[in-house]
Amino acid sequence: MDVIEPPIFTCDAVLSEACFLLQDVKGGSDAVLELVARGIVRSDFHVTAELDALRALMKKFASVPMSLADACLVRMSELDQRTVVLTLDSDFKIYRRNKRQVVPTITPR
Repeated sequence: MDVIEPPIFTCDAVLSEACFLLQDVKGGSDAVLELVARGIVRSDFHVTAELDALRALMKKFASVPMSLADACLVRMSELDQRTVVLTLDSDFKIYRRNKRQVVPTITPR
């Protein structure tokens, strides 16, 4: 079994989506924030600095459509080629980084 070593890097948009999806689970949103508080998950991505690239990605994949959170993760993978995206979202099979490269992903079963 593969082990994911912390910290796990993400963006604020993903944290927002995670909290939203877990809002009906008792303690779900707080558990997400606790991961941030403990330094297991880090959100150091700055949308403002990457705005043009994010807009270009969202325009390119508008037919999917691509959310801001997804665009941030694809952009993060462009900035660090070692990045592997942990996702439940099948749209990552469609998305491409650096125009034509498959975005490496881990999809829990």
